[in-house]
Amino acid sequence: MAPQLDPYFKKVDELSESFIDRLRKAVAIPSVSAEDERRPEVVRMGQFLADELKKLGAEVEQRPLGKQPHKEHLDLPPVVVARYGNDKNKRTILVYGHYDVQPAQIEDGWATKPFELTIDDKDRMFGRGSTDDKGPVLGWLNAIEAHQKAGIDFPVNLLCCFEGMEEYGSEGLDDFINAEAKKYFKDADAVCISDNYWLGTEKPCLTYGLRGCNYYSIEVSGPGQDLHSGVFGGTAQEPMTDLINVMSKLVDNQGKILIPGINEMVAPVTEEEKKLYGPIAYTMDNLYESLGSKTGIFDNKEQTLMARWRYPSLSLHGVEGAFSAPGAKTVIPAKVTGKFSIRTVPDMKPEAVTEAVYKYVKDEFAKLNSKNKLNVYLQHDGKWWVASPSHWNFSAAAKAVKQVFGTDPDYTREGGSIPVTLTFEEATGKNVLLLPMGSSTDGAHSINEKLDRRNYIEGTKLLGAYLHYVAEEKMT
Repeated sequence: MAPQLDPYFKKVDELSESFIDRLRKAVAIPSVSAEDERRPEVVRMGQFLADELKKLGAEVEQRPLGKQPHKEHLDLPPVVVARYGNDKNKRTILVYGHYDVQPAQIEDGWATKPFELTIDDKDRMFGRGSTDDKGPVLGWLNAIEAHQKAGIDFPVNLLCCFEGMEEYGSEGLDDFINAEAKKYFKDADAVCISDNYWLGTEKPCLTYGLRGCNYYSIEVSGPGQDLHSGVFGGTAQEPMTDLINVMSKLVDNQGKILIPGINEMVAPVTEEEKKLYGPIAYTMDNLYESLGSKTGIFDNKEQTLMARWRYPSLSLHGVEGAFSAPGAKTVIPAKVTGKFSIRTVPDMKPEAVTEAVYKYVKDEFAKLNSKNKLNVYLQHDGKWWVASPSHWNFSAAAKAVKQVFGTDPDYTREGGSIPVTLTFEEATGKNVLLLPMGSSTDGAHSINEKLDRRNYIEGTKLLGAYLHYVAEEKMT
């Protein structure tokens, strides 16, 4: 029997303005984990969440994680853990989200103040963190409140794990999850994470795979200090020239990784797997809308989606130490650091990828016969993840999507990395589901980040419906 969800849905609609106000209050807290001076704001956001959960009757703890590695003057923000319900006859679902956000300044090109929720005439709600990940996190709180005020029994025991360092590498979280897997999280039957996005803008999806991410730095140094190009140009071997030479050898403009051995690590694509891509509701126009241009590498859906999910990619991210301000400055930098990442997929081993990167970068630098010095190092890595979409956790979510949106979901992978997904799977031994709220055009990490009102309110319905279906789904 399908759960009777109409009273819950009706109550979500009735409470929608207060739910938006809750999001408005959350967005107003500039909880930027990457900026030292805003660490108190991250802590304040964690306190806001804890207070909201307590008002709803949850048992809440703020667990300290200690000092931040390499920045011992800073405390890591606490992990907010909460339990709502303790009925031995109900399933227990563990949900994860994060309450920190990416940096944002109006000078970056925002059309609105990034830490003020601004709603336009298309019901798009702009603000840093609106979709990544404050809206989805608050969706769980909204679901609890709507059940309470509709007088509906909450169908599961809900465990919450909300962290404040996701946008800065989730430092300290893996150790915490591993330590609590057989303690605080011991009775979890499944895990649900809402920290990714629909493939397009109209059709919901369930995500069963993620690429990993190895992030590298290439440091080239020579002179003892920055030099004037009018005085020393043509007399010194310049670190920037060497760095650009090396970085230009990493990937071509068609996205092909040029490091030997990398592509050979990738698991072959089966014919059965290829067939999954045809039915997915996605067009090249969806890509162009997200890009804001028609600069895609491929001209068809299947190749585009495989390049995004199924194959590795290498992206160049920037150069530290170089002049980057507006105007002209004739400086020769004494040391520059280039940054790039490789998105990994099955069956790539992070250690093997790093070994191949080190060898290739050193070999290419050696070909320059430079008197400058090279240092290449790994900043961080995170493994790829793939789950079984036939698990009862996924089938329950699929029924919820059908109930709320009137359509079957697409089953997708995701090109980005959410390392905590694999950590939860390995630590708890339970199936992990990615159940997104936002859409592909939300602009997470970018300027003008937004969450559509429809996605937020219908997404709150979806999270609640999922809990009802997962409570009764037969284990497979």
